[in-house]
Amino acid sequence: MNIVVCVKQVPDTWAEKKLDPADKTVDRAGVDGVMNEIDEYAVEEALRLKEAHGGEVTVLTMGPAKAVETIRKALSMGADKAVHVSDDALHGTDALGTSHALAKALGTVEWDLVIAGSESTDARMSVVPAMLAEQLGVPQLTMARKVTVDGTTVRIERQTESGYDAVEASTPAVVSVVEKINEPRYPSFKGIMAAKSKPLTTLTVADAGIDPSQVGLAGAKTEVVEFAARPPRESGTVVKDEGDGGARLAEFLQSQKFI
Repeated sequence: MNIVVCVKQVPDTWAEKKLDPADKTVDRAGVDGVMNEIDEYAVEEALRLKEAHGGEVTVLTMGPAKAVETIRKALSMGADKAVHVSDDALHGTDALGTSHALAKALGTVEWDLVIAGSESTDARMSVVPAMLAEQLGVPQLTMARKVTVDGTTVRIERQTESGYDAVEASTPAVVSVVEKINEPRYPSFKGIMAAKSKPLTTLTVADAGIDPSQVGLAGAKTEVVEFAARPPRESGTVVKDEGDGGARLAEFLQSQKFI
């Protein structure tokens, strides 16, 4: 089974995230980049399926040159090879454009199953896996907390608020996973060294056959019109109980329209 796992480099979760005032996109140059946390679970699940059924795991990412750091981490975990879609024309691409670009890049490799994290920490939209499946014209099995494969049949337990739904489809298919699915492995020293020599293909927009009109800021269907920095936190109101504390507290809550 040939599995492609989609990963994304995002600003460090603990860093202060900002928008670039020049074009209102996320400032990725000003903070350290890390692999999107839930994508680590996607990589781990792809590796477990490979270990159970054979085949190979290909890492796919779209991003600037520094995103190769995230690719190397996935390779050091055990993935076999990688495809990096990198082009200045992709800057500012929205979710719909991203799904288009990834679908085109998938056309350059052989695959049976695409696995992705359910969301990214820099957007938290949870829409790209479904959009990607639509672009590819294949089934989507989203929010999976468990994945099993039997021949060409993929079954998942889809996480819900009250438990899970049993969903199945035939390959080729797109699966997105949640953090409850597994515990990602740590890259070993041997894996880190081996990652340096694993195949890495870099594709431009032209190489992948991506329609330039559907990507980048110009092709985005969504737009950040205006933004402002969050104002500093103001000091709170202290109510001292001098026999009328309860009444004063009720008055404050009423003024804030809590009661």
